[in-house]
Amino acid sequence: TEDWVNHKWDHDIQPVLEEYIRIPNQSHGFDPKWNENGLLEKAANLLLEWAKKQEIKGAKYELIKDEDKSPLIYIEVDGTTDDTQTVLFYGHYDKQPPFTGWLEGLAFDKPVVRGEKLYGRGGADDGYSIFGSLAAIKICQEQGLPHPRCIVLIEGDEESGSAHLGPYLDKLRDRIREPAVVFCLDSGCLNYEQLWMTTSLRGCLTANVKVKVLNEGVHSGDASGIVPSSFRVLRQLLTRVENAETGELADNLEV
Repeated sequence: TEDWVNHKWDHDIQPVLEEYIRIPNQSHGFDPKWNENGLLEKAANLLLEWAKKQEIKGAKYELIKDEDKSPLIYIEVDGTTDDTQTVLFYGHYDKQPPFTGWLEGLAFDKPVVRGEKLYGRGGADDGYSIFGSLAAIKICQEQGLPHPRCIVLIEGDEESGSAHLGPYLDKLRDRIREPAVVFCLDSGCLNYEQLWMTTSLRGCLTANVKVKVLNEGVHSGDASGIVPSSFRVLRQLLTRVENAETGELADNLEV
């Protein structure tokens, strides 16, 4: 298995991953012209074309593009035993902004191998995800090992908060069914000697909150004991979401 994976990486995956790094594709939060320049679609098509060449048995490939939404790569693989259970692999192909401060000889859209590491924006976050998930399915088939029905879902809006993902999930709900397990290939590892798995994540809740207690300014000597404190009201609102002393979240925020 290790020899197969190493050969697959060196001769099939890394060259395409390097080509992917050269595409400066970013999602809507960082590239206002994302829907015009076609970079997201270019990156998605590159990955999808590689996927189709893997000759995975029972696989169906689709690039879904709704109006004003980044393309979604959707791959469905029939189970080799039965299709009663579904495993979902998630990843994304949009990239973080280039930023500055790259070491000499490195750049966000310039794939460079130094030692055993490949540098360039998007390789680890999160371009590898489609390669990793499909390679895992492929090696099961190569070795005659059974695998369940698999869905590989690679979005193009994660770095901007996945605003485009929800509508796609609603649209594909009946086709995806209810996964028995979801593998989110977008975490990290602390070394390369063990297999690391993240079992839970702290979510992100973003809101613009405005507390208004007056229509016009008043003198504190007249109103400070009558008008509610806007700061205290805001603290009370936040406490409904999270207990400031224990960090405990409201029940309906636990997923």
